[in-house]
Amino acid sequence: MKDVIVRVADWYQEFSAIQAIRKSVFQEEQGLDPDLDFDGQDETSQQLIASLNGEYVGTARVRYLDDKTAKIERLAVLPVGRGYGIGKKIMEKAMEVIASKNIPEVVIHAQEYIKGLHQQLGFQEEGEVFEEAGIRHVTMRKKLNQ
Repeated sequence: MKDVIVRVADWYQEFSAIQAIRKSVFQEEQGLDPDLDFDGQDETSQQLIASLNGEYVGTARVRYLDDKTAKIERLAVLPVGRGYGIGKKIMEKAMEVIASKNIPEVVIHAQEYIKGLHQQLGFQEEGEVFEEAGIRHVTMRKKLNQ
């Protein structure tokens, strides 16, 4: 049995683990420039971290755009954690955290290949596919039940 835990991260104790996950997924796997990933927004965002059997394997951040909209960004799961629904669990936890702050809407820039996961969670695609950091993305939005 695989034990998956997703929770709000402790910035000071766990940011190095978050950095390592994002570096592995975005920079090493996808070839993203580190300056695009670590864009100065982490300190003002809420960070989530996921563990599988006690090992950190996934992360995402929530950035509050205004009092009505939050953006979930930097969703990343290490290869060792894939196939256990961890990405979905991170997204569900992020939406739970956002809803607890009475923010009614969530927006994401989903990598095109993973938009099906977000559709399963109730996100609606809007607009055209666009490139961000050389990767095809689509804007998706979801209204949260208040």
